Amino acid sequence: MTEALLPQEVRDLAIRVIEENRALGRRIVVAESCTGGLVSAALTEIPGSSDVFDAGFITYADEAKMAMLGVARDVLETFGAVSVATAWAMARGAIKKTDADIAVSITGIAGPGGGSTRKPVGLVIFALARKGDDPEKHRTVERSYGDIGRGGIRLQATLCALELLLPSADDEVA
Repeated sequence: MTEALLPQEVRDLAIRVIEENRALGRRIVVAESCTGGLVSAALTEIPGSSDVFDAGFITYADEAKMAMLGVARDVLETFGAVSVATAWAMARGAIKKTDADIAVSITGIAGPGGGSTRKPVGLVIFALARKGDDPEKHRTVERSYGDIGRGGIRLQATLCALELLLPSADDEVA
């Protein structure tokens, strides 16, 4: 038997995401930047994930965010890649480009460089979008993990993204 690729806490949470979304008949898409595919890797490590996982976009560069997800250049130039506006546009673009029912996006500064006083290393912004929802209902979450190291920031961001993909009390069973 092969060892799991990711830490057990990530695997356990990914199992819950797959099982609980499968029970709702819901498909997932992920738009990742600073996590570089870790959320997609966590989901696809679970046997049967193809029942739930539709696609993963790894859009590290601004050009990729624009080309793959339709993030407007104006959004990136005005607010920056690490912003609520960009996270929201990434999640919305992922929903538009797939048949998924729910999308989570992740954009942040994993370090060790690239931070500033306004946007320090460890700042990660997430957005959650659902197909057919009013854009005003899209949820954004901002976390500041501090400078806990590149790996630590990416791990914490992966866990947060998976938590956001868990069904909430207002989700209806299909």
